[in-house]
Amino acid sequence: MQKIRKGDKVVVLAGKDKGRTGEVLSVQPKEDTAVVRGVNQIRRHQKQSQSQEGGIITKEAPIHLSNIALADPKDGKPTRVGFKFEKDGKKVRFAKRSGETING
Repeated sequence: MQKIRKGDKVVVLAGKDKGRTGEVLSVQPKEDTAVVRGVNQIRRHQKQSQSQEGGIITKEAPIHLSNIALADPKDGKPTRVGFKFEKDGKKVRFAKRSGETING
C-alpha cells in the first residue's frame, strides 16, 4: 500500500512551488514521482498535428515524492502517513499529525 495515491490532497515541501497544494493526478512508483494538478508546470512548444493544435502548451511535470507531503484532513497542513488495522481487519492510512484516517 502506497503512502501517496491518486486523488490525495498534497502540499509541496520544496522547490519553486513550495507551500502550494494540489490533487495528485497520477503516481509513478518505479520513478518515485507524482503529477500534481497546478504544481511544477512547464511550457512546451507543440508542433501541430491532426489531433492537436500547435503552439505553446502548459502542463504539469512529475515531482519527486520526497518533495510532497499529504495534507492533513483536519487543517490542511503537511503530515506524515502511518498505517493501522481497523477492527474489521482492514488496513487503512492515517495522518500522524491528527490521527484521522485518510479516505481512499
